[in-house]
Amino acid sequence: MKDHPFYRLAPFIQEFIYKKKWDTLRSAQVEACNICMGTPHHLLIAAGTASGKTEAAFFPALTELWQQPSSSVGILYIGPLKALINDQFERLKDLLQEARIPVWHWHGDVPQSEKSRLMRKPSGILQITPESLEGLLMNKPNAIPALFKDLRTIIIDEVHAFMGVDRGIQVLSQIARVERMAGCSPRRVGLSATLSDYEEAKSWLGAGSRQPVEVVSSPGGRKLRLRVDHFSFPDARDEEQAEHLQNARKAYYDFIYESTHLKKALVFTNSRTDAEYTTLELRRVAEKRHQPDVFHVHHGSISAMLREEAEAALKGGPGPAVAAATMTLELGIDLGELERVVQLGAPYSSSSFVQRLGRSGRRDDAASEMLFVCPEEEDEEAQLPARMPWTLLRAIAVIELYVHTKWVEPLELRKLPMGLMYHQTMSILKSMGEAEPAELARNVLSLPSFKEIRPDQYKVFLNYLLQTDHIQWTEDKSLIIGLTGEKIVNNFRFLAVFKDDEEHAVYNGSEEIGSITTVPPPGYCFSLAGKLWKVVEVDTKHKAVYVKAAKGKVDTLWLGAGGDIHTRVLRKMREVLSGQAIYPYLSPQAVNRLERARRLARETGLLKSFVIPAGGDSLFILPWIGSKPFRTLERLLKNRLADRLSLRSVVPMEPYYFVVSGKADGQTLTDQILMECSGLEDEASLLAPEEAPYLGKYDEFVAPELIRKAFLADGLDVKGLYAGLLKFANV
Repeated sequence: MKDHPFYRLAPFIQEFIYKKKWDTLRSAQVEACNICMGTPHHLLIAAGTASGKTEAAFFPALTELWQQPSSSVGILYIGPLKALINDQFERLKDLLQEARIPVWHWHGDVPQSEKSRLMRKPSGILQITPESLEGLLMNKPNAIPALFKDLRTIIIDEVHAFMGVDRGIQVLSQIARVERMAGCSPRRVGLSATLSDYEEAKSWLGAGSRQPVEVVSSPGGRKLRLRVDHFSFPDARDEEQAEHLQNARKAYYDFIYESTHLKKALVFTNSRTDAEYTTLELRRVAEKRHQPDVFHVHHGSISAMLREEAEAALKGGPGPAVAAATMTLELGIDLGELERVVQLGAPYSSSSFVQRLGRSGRRDDAASEMLFVCPEEEDEEAQLPARMPWTLLRAIAVIELYVHTKWVEPLELRKLPMGLMYHQTMSILKSMGEAEPAELARNVLSLPSFKEIRPDQYKVFLNYLLQTDHIQWTEDKSLIIGLTGEKIVNNFRFLAVFKDDEEHAVYNGSEEIGSITTVPPPGYCFSLAGKLWKVVEVDTKHKAVYVKAAKGKVDTLWLGAGGDIHTRVLRKMREVLSGQAIYPYLSPQAVNRLERARRLARETGLLKSFVIPAGGDSLFILPWIGSKPFRTLERLLKNRLADRLSLRSVVPMEPYYFVVSGKADGQTLTDQILMECSGLEDEASLLAPEEAPYLGKYDEFVAPELIRKAFLADGLDVKGLYAGLLKFANV
């Protein structure tokens, strides 16, 4: 018994476990302790929500710090969201009360005084976002050795939020730079509740390191309680229909209100606009019924204070409390014992569904409960594919894929991340001050994410930056950042690699409410933080909008689009539509809507082939493929087939169908598409001459010939397109 990991943990951790009245360590915690206390290996902890992943990572790492105090920051925790870092910061303070191990957090909302205290005496645990870590590496390179020379562990929370996206490339680059600059070799520990392929995740976590990666996983045996409801909004072409539409919308918001207002609940939406509008409508229902306003809104464009208010109401308040949120509350922040999660519409991915589902049922005996509410604007006179309940089908598909096969989207790594290479080149050059070309190339191309980029391509890359004054020569033939580059690098937005629209802060008096990307004129009304505001003044110079409370029309002021969908989700949607299964979690309205869609699909031959007649000289293409192959098909139609087949228009309704008009008949178009896919030798022909489409935020600063190559490597999927179409060519 004495060799159980519990007895090897630091006394303050044992005391914490006693205080929490835990009967035993969870299996993931035991395994993680055995690996960390017995080997130098990296570790991937892939366990369900509320399975004790955070403690599994921190218990052994903190025990080592307690036994052998570090002479610098000993544990570096990288989290994707400020809210998650704030949450973990409070949790760790509770754990470390008796340990005398300091915990620091570092992001845009942390006071400079706290950051200065850490820099004076680096120690303990540092919790940081990738953007703030970039700022440290770039602007304080001389401080990095003292900060991290004795770094023992790097914990990357929510690794699935980083893998396969630009921020993940940034994080891997940062880890390599920290190790190089500080001369340390820390253990890497990745945490995730949403992984399907451990081999891909192991490869990502261990990139650039010689240490193997071990996996600790705990099977999810959580009970699920799922329900899918459907609401139809009729098309309003006359007064009577307009009244039906008004009644339908009222029924929709009344239903959401009834489902949440007496509970601690999260209402997930797929956009900030929907989160705002929903909160506004729920508050109106509460006001009409003379009931308390328990509603909050939570997304990246409202102020930190209002976000923290929403989190506090859900976490610590007596309840009820309801927050309409985007993905800002999707990731690991612990909101306590939420009673219900509501999803308006359907998530775009199985991964997102799993994360959102995991927000509820965090008590050991509780079921994870999620209610899907799928609204649909129904128009009997619309084009045939537009009469399909796409959102309802997507909701069923992500549920079925995860519940029955535990499938989530696999990782897809970028081969030629040119925009990220610009970002890291400029960041490294800023930290070095100046560098010879060979030295700069060595520093950049040795980072794990750029191993596919050849030295001759990097030479083209640097020459273009010289021509555009992003970098320039010194008299000694070294490179420094040029005048154009200085403007980019010295802007705080440079720290982030994800695309962000320039936002204006919104103030009610001196209180900051949040921010918007589209600036309205004075007198205009819009919603923000779930309330209506009227613009009083716009200060363009300081990017500020001053408002006062209002009652009036509703608008929301962000730009944005939906997420990408994987081919397997689309295939599952087709299977649901073509099948006969009745899913037990569907409400009677949802069952009725699915049956009507199935009948319409049978009667119209919608599923007979991927090309079907649309009337006149038009055709529908329903390829049932994911977003990337769908966009590849769009290019093939426009750049390879439009002239040959005299197609006068190709209109994509991504990612579900195309409307194609012209002289070609269905069979000819089908044959030509398949022939092109099977024998396409020059993928560059899918691009217009000189076209170089951007895939990321910094692509615009890279030589067009390299961006063109990057798009061919990472932006197209001809194989996936051909395989997908072949499956449904002649059913």
